[in-house]
Amino acid sequence: MTEHVPFLVVGGGAMGLATTWQLARRGHRVLTLERFERGHALGASHGATRNFNNAYAAGHYLDLLGLARAEWDALAHATGEPLLRLHGLVTHGDDVRVAGTYAALTARGERAAVLDNVEAARRWSGMRFAGDVLFTPDAGVVRAAAALEALERGARARGADVRFGHAVVGLEEHADHVSASVIAGDTRYEITADVVVVTAGAWTSKVLPRFPLPRLTVTEESPAHFAPRDSAHHWPSFNHLLPRPPYPGNVYGMPTPGEGVKVGFHLVGPVVDPDARTLRPVPELAARLRDYVEEWMPGLDPDTASPISCTYTSTDSEDFVLDRRGRVVVGAGFSGHGFKFTPAVGSVLADLATDDTARAARAFRLP
Repeated sequence: MTEHVPFLVVGGGAMGLATTWQLARRGHRVLTLERFERGHALGASHGATRNFNNAYAAGHYLDLLGLARAEWDALAHATGEPLLRLHGLVTHGDDVRVAGTYAALTARGERAAVLDNVEAARRWSGMRFAGDVLFTPDAGVVRAAAALEALERGARARGADVRFGHAVVGLEEHADHVSASVIAGDTRYEITADVVVVTAGAWTSKVLPRFPLPRLTVTEESPAHFAPRDSAHHWPSFNHLLPRPPYPGNVYGMPTPGEGVKVGFHLVGPVVDPDARTLRPVPELAARLRDYVEEWMPGLDPDTASPISCTYTSTDSEDFVLDRRGRVVVGAGFSGHGFKFTPAVGSVLADLATDDTARAARAFRLP
C-alpha cells in the first residue's frame, strides 16, 4: 500500500529539518526523508559551529537575517537549547564594502561601529587587520550541531515523522500529487504527497534532474581549526575581504570551543561529484591557508591545522534558490553562507509549500 502525506521533505540536513519544524509547528503533517544516517559528515550541515555573520548590505538578506534571529530565539525557547553565541564579528579588508555595510546596518537600527586597524588589533590581539574594521556586536556563531538536534527535537515534538537512511531515488509530479520512490536498506516503497519540498543540498540536481534549476556547482571546501597560542586571546568571528592574488579567496572564521579557531577560504575548492569526494584538502590550498594564518593570525599556531571537509552548493550569483513550480518547492544553492539563515529559510519554504501564491524575495526566485 502506498503511503500518503500532505507534505514530504526530501533531505534532512539543516534546511530540511528547519522546513519540517516550521510545517509541524503550523499544525501540518509532514514526513522528512534523509538518505544518510543522523549526524553524517558528507554534506554541508555537520560540525560544531557556523558563522552568525550579519555583515550584509543587501535588503533581502537583512530581511531574512532579521527573521532568522527571531526564529533562532523561538527554537531555543521551544527546546530549551541556546543556539546563538553572540561574541561579535569583525569585517575588514575592503573599506568601500565596510562603509556600505555599516550604512546599511545602521539605517536599520542595527548596532555597528567602524574602528581603525590599530584599535581593532588592540581589542583582538590574536589578529592583524587591514584598513577600516567593521565591528557588529550582535553577531557570532550558531551552534550548528546543537541546532540540528533542536530542529529535529522540535519537529518531532509537533508530530513530524523524520526518517534517516531513507533515500528518495525518484520523484514524479502528477496533476493532484507527487510520487516518490524510496529505498531504505533492502526495502523499496512508494510515498505520495500533495507537495514535496526538496532540500537535498549537493544532491539537488540529482533528485530533480528535470526541474528548471539554475546552475548549481558543488565544490569541496577544506577549512581547518587552528590552535590558539594563548588562551587569554579573545576571538571574534571574522570576515577578511582579500585581494586576489596573493590568496585564492576571502577568509572567514570563528572560535569553536574545544577545537580551536576555524579559518577557511570562501568558495575556492575543486568542483566535485558529492558521491565521489576525496574528503581531503587540496595540498596547495592547505598550504595557502597555513600561509594566511601565519601572516594574519599571530595568535594561532599555523602548523596545527585540523582540516574539515564540507560541500558548498553554489549558484553563479551566490544567491539562494527558494521557489516553487507546481507541487515541488526547492531550497538550494546556499553557497557557503546559508546556515545562519536556517530557520528563516525553513519558514520561507513552509510558506511556499502551504500557499501556491507565496513568493520569496525576487533575488531567490527561479527565472
